[in-house]
Amino acid sequence: MSDQNIKNHPRYVPLWHFIMPLIIFVILGMSIINLVHTDMHMHDLHMWLPIILIPVAMLVLWWYARAFALRAQDRAIRAEENFRHYILTGKPLDSKLSIGQIIALRFASDAELPALAKRTVEENLSSKEIKAAIQNWRGDFHRV
Repeated sequence: MSDQNIKNHPRYVPLWHFIMPLIIFVILGMSIINLVHTDMHMHDLHMWLPIILIPVAMLVLWWYARAFALRAQDRAIRAEENFRHYILTGKPLDSKLSIGQIIALRFASDAELPALAKRTVEENLSSKEIKAAIQNWRGDFHRV
């Protein structure tokens, strides 16, 4: 695998991140157009309601499938980085660090992590600032 750095670390799966939501929005749009062009009688409710609800349910499912996976992975990263910091310093990470900051700190090498974690707490660095401050990038090739 090639080296990771601040410019190439984001990972996108085109079919999941771009094509799938586009397909769902097209289905939703076509469903709305279909609904607008029909005679909306109450006895037809059982026909047009699912036509709208199915793509809405697909969109919610698409969103939460990713959100839940990322939340679980964020918890694992927090535990891993807390353990790594403990091994390096004998102390857990500062509780003032946000999950976003901890996730950004995972890219710091072992030599940089303790000082950068301390600096992050003192200066309240953003994730972007943390990543920019890293000199020796530690790739994360397992992020989903």
